[in-house]
Amino acid sequence: MNALLDSLRAVVGAGHVLTDQNDVAAYVTDWRGRYSGRALAIVRPGDTPQVAEVVRLCAQASVAVVPQGGNTGLCGGATPIRGEVVVCLTRLNRVRGIDVANNTITVEAGCTLAAVQAAAAEADRLFPLSLAAEGSATIGGNLSTNAGGVQVLRYGNARELCLGLEVVLPDGRIWNGLRGLRKDNTGYDLKHLFIGAEGTLGLITAAVLKLYSRPRSVATAWASVPTPQAAVALLTRLRQRIGGRVTAFELVSRPSLDLVLKNIPHSRDPLPDRSPWQALIELSDTMASELDSALQDVLVDAIEAGEASDAALAHSEEQAQAFWRLRENISEAQKIEGVSIKHDVSLPVSRIPEFIERCDAALAAAFPGLRIVCFGHLGDGNLHYNQSKPAAQDNAAFIAQSEPVNRVVHDLVAALDGSISAEHGLGQLKREEILRYKSEVEMDMMRAVKKALDPAGLMNPGKVL
Repeated sequence: MNALLDSLRAVVGAGHVLTDQNDVAAYVTDWRGRYSGRALAIVRPGDTPQVAEVVRLCAQASVAVVPQGGNTGLCGGATPIRGEVVVCLTRLNRVRGIDVANNTITVEAGCTLAAVQAAAAEADRLFPLSLAAEGSATIGGNLSTNAGGVQVLRYGNARELCLGLEVVLPDGRIWNGLRGLRKDNTGYDLKHLFIGAEGTLGLITAAVLKLYSRPRSVATAWASVPTPQAAVALLTRLRQRIGGRVTAFELVSRPSLDLVLKNIPHSRDPLPDRSPWQALIELSDTMASELDSALQDVLVDAIEAGEASDAALAHSEEQAQAFWRLRENISEAQKIEGVSIKHDVSLPVSRIPEFIERCDAALAAAFPGLRIVCFGHLGDGNLHYNQSKPAAQDNAAFIAQSEPVNRVVHDLVAALDGSISAEHGLGQLKREEILRYKSEVEMDMMRAVKKALDPAGLMNPGKVL
């Protein structure tokens, strides 16, 4: 392997081939600390031709490759397992161009999501993908996992926001599909093979992304709701009355909010009633419109109908951000209290209340004393549904019960026509689990695509398939 390492150093420079264990450590463990593996080296190419040459050399030497961006994934998809070369793409961080008339931006895969948002804002445009890790998560990773976040309700997930890709294929060839077209019926839409594939079919090196007009007015509210069913009714009321201006609708359980209030400094409960459920609502419009009064009118009617018990409208940007911090810090607050069994599931919005009621009851019966932290993007049917024991001394034994807990949750998700992975991907975490829920026909199709593009199986082995 020394010959391969020397060749890689010749391509990217000796300072960008890391082999010392102290230098490698941050790249071989996932964000949650659940997975840790071995890497032959961490290689940090500086442009697409260097990525292509690195992949070509690894293929020639029959050495597997693990693509990595900001290493913020939640399923171990960017973590090496047994001595692969980790290709870290964070040096590919240039904005290649903005086409204001076409409402597109072309960026390299190592650009952070926050950097893309900022570049769009400088051009008086909006790039709407938004999630808690946007300061370190990269566009390549966002596309590879088909990331969602808080504005999918209005704008769609990463797949809907991408028009074109540049990809290094497993043999080192470069596919230039950087086309900013909204209509192109010239055969298979190849970009969709790589979006959501978690680097198992190729390395995304650049993308053409959609931009939108920036909102000129925004209204934000935090509401207490008695049940998930009431939250769905409130969401339905908002959509009927306000339509496409509903940007986000987040559901937060009382245990989720209490964790933030306990563990995140300067957090305050927006409302005094300690309702079992909360809803965070955001409206936006590209015109200067009276969204605050429209939202207030809907909330007043919702309270009269029993869909909400109280609500607080944000009267400043600072107050709106405080509401959002409560939602966005749930994962961090839970992490402070130790490891939990996490589920990222999606269901038809209409079936979410049934799922929560039935799953809560089944888990409470099987695992007494359980703490369920349930929150997520109700507007698009995505729940983060996590379990742990409140006492640290009890939690280690409970975490060992992950398999029976997963069976309860995932079997019910499947029975209600849902998915066991809404926006985090499969990675290592759900690679075997998915075999229970996808048909053999689906798995055969996926394996056929993998074999066609990566016959040697050198792209991110041990993930997805």
